[in-house]
Amino acid sequence: MTVTWDDDIDDIITGDAAVGFASVTPAGGVVIMPMAPLGLRDREAGTVTITTSLGLPKKLVRLRKNPSVALAYHAREHGFSSSPLYVVLQGTAMVDPEPDREWLESITPEWERFLGPRKTGVLGRLMDIYYWERVAIRIQVRRVLVHDGTSAPPRVMGEDLPSGAPAPQSPPSGGTGPRVDTKKVTAHLDRLPHSLLGWVGADGLPMVARVRGLGDDQSGVRLTTTDGVLPAGGRRAGLTSHSFQRHMVGQEQRVHTGWLEVDGDRAIYAPHTKAGHALPGSSTLFAVGAGVGMRPGYKKAKELGLAT
Repeated sequence: MTVTWDDDIDDIITGDAAVGFASVTPAGGVVIMPMAPLGLRDREAGTVTITTSLGLPKKLVRLRKNPSVALAYHAREHGFSSSPLYVVLQGTAMVDPEPDREWLESITPEWERFLGPRKTGVLGRLMDIYYWERVAIRIQVRRVLVHDGTSAPPRVMGEDLPSGAPAPQSPPSGGTGPRVDTKKVTAHLDRLPHSLLGWVGADGLPMVARVRGLGDDQSGVRLTTTDGVLPAGGRRAGLTSHSFQRHMVGQEQRVHTGWLEVDGDRAIYAPHTKAGHALPGSSTLFAVGAGVGMRPGYKKAKELGLAT
């Protein structure tokens, strides 16, 4: 079944400068990474394509084990759509086996539209890992969820949503309580403009909701959302807060995995891991930081057989 979407949804898919890319962890949780989608899609085939540098190999390792993914179109700034809708695409990812230089050069208009011209000279050579050691991730869309900003059920295109909520998961052996400073996580939620919560749905596909913080206590961070209802019970979940500037040069990401407990209207998130970075707004400093910072990841990708 090929999923098609309306023109108003296509305006968002081709116009948003950033998405939340959600993938499934081996333990049955979700990790959400902010990415630049570049507006790449094929409506007739029902596919959306993103790209990732081999200098950031962890997501590719996860996709090898489980190709179920979601893309959350949640941020309008620095893009080309003004729609108020929140859109989640769910589907199955297919990763190209190696970088395709010809294809990467063919998407230069889309790259420059969202990320600006590629640098040349010394900085260009430093950015080779970021520019050219990239692979395409083509997502066969199975379902499109459209939220209007209220707690009403989303409009659905493609496969029907499962009839029931996902069952609670068994707690981790190390316990469900926070392992990361909840006050710092709450501060990120308050300071950064975009926060996303992800978990695995009843059909195995990641679900993603926009959230905001309501403070914290010893049990974790209190969360709320207007994007439907969070699943009752306890489960592994991912929480990501981020911000970005034009061309994604200045950006900040705070990425967590942890435990979500929902009881009625009360949702508590206990962060277990943390990752992230803050990159400067200077394009020169961004080039240096990306070019140098991705080299250890590229070396790891070679060790894992992801790069030749």
